[in-house]
Amino acid sequence: MPKMKVIKSIYIDSAPEKIYPIISDLNNWQEWSPWVIAEPRAQLNVASDGKFHEWDGDIIGAGNLKIQDEVENQSVTMALNFLKPWKSKAVTSFTLKKKKKGTEVVWTMDSSLPFFLFWMKKQMETFVGMDYERGLAMLKDLVETGATNSSLNFNGIKTFYATKYIGIKSQCSYANLGQSMEKDFSQLMEFISTRGEDSAHGNPLSIYHKFDVMKGKVVYSACHPMKEIPVEIPKNFYVGELPKMNVYTVSHTGPYRHIGNAWSAAMMHQRAKKFKAAKKIPPMEVMLNSPKNTPEKELVAEILFAVK
Repeated sequence: MPKMKVIKSIYIDSAPEKIYPIISDLNNWQEWSPWVIAEPRAQLNVASDGKFHEWDGDIIGAGNLKIQDEVENQSVTMALNFLKPWKSKAVTSFTLKKKKKGTEVVWTMDSSLPFFLFWMKKQMETFVGMDYERGLAMLKDLVETGATNSSLNFNGIKTFYATKYIGIKSQCSYANLGQSMEKDFSQLMEFISTRGEDSAHGNPLSIYHKFDVMKGKVVYSACHPMKEIPVEIPKNFYVGELPKMNVYTVSHTGPYRHIGNAWSAAMMHQRAKKFKAAKKIPPMEVMLNSPKNTPEKELVAEILFAVK
């Protein structure tokens, strides 16, 4: 069977003594799990001692997790048993490494795929790695601030009305996405400000033309709907139009660094056949309030997938 290995880490500005009780008691996992956030209503059962956890859901599948070994303030090792969508087993562990005033938390998984899924090995390692990164980011917030600062609302299918927009199309690495988008949206808003705020219509949006997870590359457009398209626009701008359509929506409230929770949840819902995406229209992201005058914990962004 094809072997899988995932290793992800994060620095948390806190001592191991504060982190260890959170990861060694599975009663706490619901607060920062990168999977439970995608299906809060999944059936969850945790043993009274916090050493055994089982789940069953339409979105996140079914399985159980059992703590097998632990060294106080240093490590926790667990047996992971997946029951659906397919059966497999894994060993997952946390290691806490003291780093100056804080701790490096290392999350590792050793597993294998069913033989018939050998071709998915690299893809699965990438996706699980992204899940681990999301979980570690929420764990960091939980330890440092007392809350994960990330929540989702599943709004279902609604109507997106036809709109014309001006945009900047760019390509960048996933790691530089935030910086690249900030630059593009700054250019857009600066141009719009020269024409008067009433020239714009609605909220800024991003269109994701291509997201190559394996290569870590993104092709996107930073866009803003307009009441009327200007006759003259900068050379690196373009004019586009989106049709009226039905979209499946998931909204995220909290710092933008956690927006991956909404994207992952939407894709999990698609795989679970909660909606059927229209492949000819790329997914979008709309900012419903502005980072300039909104506390980051109150920022709201909405993910939209066109549906058939």
